[in-house]
Amino acid sequence: MIKNNNPYISIVIPLYNEEENLLPITVLVKKTMVKIGKSYELIFVDDGCIDGSYSVLREISMDNSNVKIIRFRRNYGQTAAFDAGFKAARGDVVITMDADMQNDPKDIPALLEKIEEYDVVCGWRFKRNDPFIKRISSKIANYVRNKLSKDIIIDTGCSLKAYRRDCLNRLKLFDGMHRFFPTLLRMEGFSVAEIKVNHLPRRYGKTKYNIRNRIFRSFIDLLAVRWMRERRLDYEIIEEDR
Repeated sequence: MIKNNNPYISIVIPLYNEEENLLPITVLVKKTMVKIGKSYELIFVDDGCIDGSYSVLREISMDNSNVKIIRFRRNYGQTAAFDAGFKAARGDVVITMDADMQNDPKDIPALLEKIEEYDVVCGWRFKRNDPFIKRISSKIANYVRNKLSKDIIIDTGCSLKAYRRDCLNRLKLFDGMHRFFPTLLRMEGFSVAEIKVNHLPRRYGKTKYNIRNRIFRSFIDLLAVRWMRERRLDYEIIEEDR
């Protein structure tokens, strides 16, 4: 009999120039997972970093056998980074989070509890620790996305999410689609829930988002999702003869 050595949880963290945050987030994730008592792997996806992130990751992996590094040749964007992490993930449950330490690993147990009932669980940063302009742009973006995609996700921009790994095999991804993971999976018939999660202030590094790339760049992607939703095949067979 072949023994399955796959971890129960895969944690996928895309990153771009976050060298100061990588060791602290690894330590916090490890502490949380020790308390949970579940086997896990930590997959970092280096999205073409030009700082010292890769060197830090190499040092981390030498001391942590469950850490895996995926390194891109150049910056391909967050959707590509998530896609590479999903394909490498071996766990039954895949958890995603940002590398900027604004997502709190202490929320992972709540995600795991909810994933027992749903296929996808999304974090909702109900108390944001961001500058005013970023909070406003996020609210506008979420409103526009829900209005045009006919969805009800409160905080689709929160990267802290949990997925049953089987769901991810059904995702059809294109550049920019990471903003619409819950909507795309709901379109495939999967159940989606949201829970309140912590949002911590950024201590190191700089945000990679602004109004331009948060709203205007994603608008065309949103129109594509709207088209996919309205044109998807939806039929029911009541009888089929040989």
